[in-house]
Formats: sequence, structure tokens, C-alpha cells
Amino acid sequence: MEKIMIRGGKALYGDVNISGMKNSALPVIFGTIVANDICTIKNLPDVSDIALALETLETIGAEVRFIDTSTAIIDTRKVKMKSPPLEYVSKMRGSTYLIGAMLGRFGKAQVGYPGGCDFGLRPINQHIKGFELLGARVTYTSNAMINADAPNGLCGNFVYFDIASVGATINVMLAAVFAEGTTIIENAAREPHIVDTACFLNACGANITGAGTSMIRIKGVKSLHGCTYELAPDMIEAGTYMVAAAATGGRVSVRNIVPKHMDAVIAKLNEIGIPLEIGDDFITVNGAESFRATEIKTNPYPGFPTDMHPQFSALLSLAKGVSKVSEGIFSTRFKYAAELNKMGANIEVIDSTAIINGVDMLKGASVKATDLRAGACLVIAGLAANGVTTISNIEYIDRGYENLIEKLKRLGADIKRI
Repeated sequence: MEKIMIRGGKALYGDVNISGMKNSALPVIFGTIVANDICTIKNLPDVSDIALALETLETIGAEVRFIDTSTAIIDTRKVKMKSPPLEYVSKMRGSTYLIGAMLGRFGKAQVGYPGGCDFGLRPINQHIKGFELLGARVTYTSNAMINADAPNGLCGNFVYFDIASVGATINVMLAAVFAEGTTIIENAAREPHIVDTACFLNACGANITGAGTSMIRIKGVKSLHGCTYELAPDMIEAGTYMVAAAATGGRVSVRNIVPKHMDAVIAKLNEIGIPLEIGDDFITVNGAESFRATEIKTNPYPGFPTDMHPQFSALLSLAKGVSKVSEGIFSTRFKYAAELNKMGANIEVIDSTAIINGVDMLKGASVKATDLRAGACLVIAGLAANGVTTISNIEYIDRGYENLIEKLKRLGADIKRI
């Protein structure tokens, strides 16, 4: 079993280039199905979830060729309407996008139930609601398969989501690109990866407006075509390095980013007393000798992102005073707290809130990642801690961070895979 070993206590210094957004890459990769042509996707992050998504496409007939590590040519003209292997789709949450993409192109889909990080029950009822409003019938089989079928074709409709679901918003966009008439999504999620997906589909000839707002309109078209598209940078990767710089008291510039995507992270770092310099496509974090406690509640974009919650908990473990981090999306996302406490943190979880009493220092320990962002949280804690930290279950980390160890080494971290 591979682990990450960190000798902590070293401040991070230098520049780090941010990779493409994993949360955009997954729907865009599966969105090439509806394009039914050749697409060149640039700025793909080299992470295990993306490799798995591309392998999944190949199992249903797509041809994938890499020009370099971040650029892939995807030909979906020979994709067949068949179920991808369950052992593939059950390992990633983003496999749900196969349902919308297959339904949009073929009028039917059969996809295994998705996997991904374990945050307790993660229903797809809003996805199903959207498909049904477009005219599909959705059923489940005993072997963990989801079947969607629209024998009379899909028709545009008004789709109101009870919650602003990122996955459901993207899935309805994928399914509705060929639906007859106009589909209006109300209470749509607003995250940057929704905008990225809509921009990709529009580059292929779709007619989608309003992405990034709470109301999206999709006018059905007759066909799409291939395109060349470059993914937006990953705001969660950027935020992770920003928090790592703050936790170690270093100075790090995160580059190739969209600072506007980072507004909530910027606001909280400013609030606790971390100096920042913001440019057109970079943010520089200047670590402070001490910083204040704060309160955070995660919410859908543009609120504070749930995917930055664990990393900030690691940082706030070293703040002066008592912090509260409340989870407004995944209420069970606190498994990391027990691992941080092994390193000397003082965290108590009550319902969906972590009460964090700041300590003077963290100490190295043997800990395990319980999900992707929890793994990033432990890396940050290990970088800031005195002594040696070993992190197991690092396959979670590999799912979402490209060349994490190499990038941290270039910033001066003493870190390696063992």
C-alpha cells in the first residue's frame, strides 16, 4: 500500500500552476457523447478520475488519443448505446453524467449506480425529476442499474429543482440539447463547472443561455459537431495551495486561475488575517505569524465551497480562538476530524458543525484519508506539523490532485510517496 510521508514544519515558497478543473472535465468528457464527433479537450488534469472517465468512454466505443498529458482527442462517432462496466461507473460520482449524455443522444440510457467519495446518502432524485419532466421514464433494476427511456423523444419543459444540484443541472443540460422546444431550468446551480460545461456544449453547436445564473435556457437543436475546448482552471486545487501556504506561514503564488472563482476563499483568508495579493490570473498568499478564528458555513456557489471545508478546518486548527465550520451540503463530511485530532488538533463535531479550538502546533502522526478533500486536509496539516506524518488511503488524493507531491516539492516541502 502506498502512503505519503511528510516531514513538516517547512514554510512553502514559490509559484504553482493550477491544472484544469476536474469537476468540469468529467461532464465535458461525457458530454462528448452528445457531440457525436471529434472533440479536442485541452487542460485536462492528469488525475485518476479523468483516466477512469476516458477508459469508461472507450468501453462503449469511443476512441481516445492523447496529444500530450493535458490534451486528448475524443472521437465518439462509434459510441454505442450500451451499459458501461459497473466496476468503472461505481468508482466515480461523475458517472451520472453518462445518463444525461446517453439519453440526449440515443433517447435511452442504462448506467450503473455512481460511486465517489462517501458522504453518506447522495440521492439522484433531482436528476431523475429532470429527466422525467423532459419525457423520459426512469426505472431501477435489481443489479444496481438505472434505466432511462424516452420512446417518444424528449421535449423541452420547465424544470424546477428543489435544491440547487450541480449534477442535476448538468445532466438536464446534457439531456435537453436535442429536446424539441425549450427547456428552462429554475433554481439551477451556478458553479463555474456548470458554465464550463455549457460553454463546451455551445462550442459544439448547442443553444444554452444563462449558465452561471439560477435560470438556464436550453433551446433544442437538431445536431452538434466537434470542437476544440480548453477547460477552466481548478478553483479547489488553487484554494488548497492557498490554504497550505497560509498554514505553513509561507509565500505562494497560485497561477493560471480565475480569481473571481475564489471570492469565498479570498474573503475567509482576509477575515482571519492572511495577506493576499490578487492579479488578473494569480493570487499570492503571504503567510502570517498568527491568524484569527472564524465561522464558516458551506453553501452552493457563490457561497463557501464544501470542497474547501476540510482544508480550512486544518488551517483553523492553528488559529487563535474558537472556530465553527458548518456543513450545509454534505452533513456527514467530518470523518477527517478524528484524523486531525490524532495530530493534536482539538475538534468536536456536533451535528453538522465542527467546533475547532485552535492549538499552538500540530504534531506528526499516522493518519488516513477518508475522502478526496479529507486527504488534502491531512496533507496541509502534515506540512504545518512538527515531525513526520504518514497518510494512507492516498488513492483518494490521486483522484483529484495532479502531481501533488511534485508541486509541493517545488515549493520546498519535504514530501514523498512511500
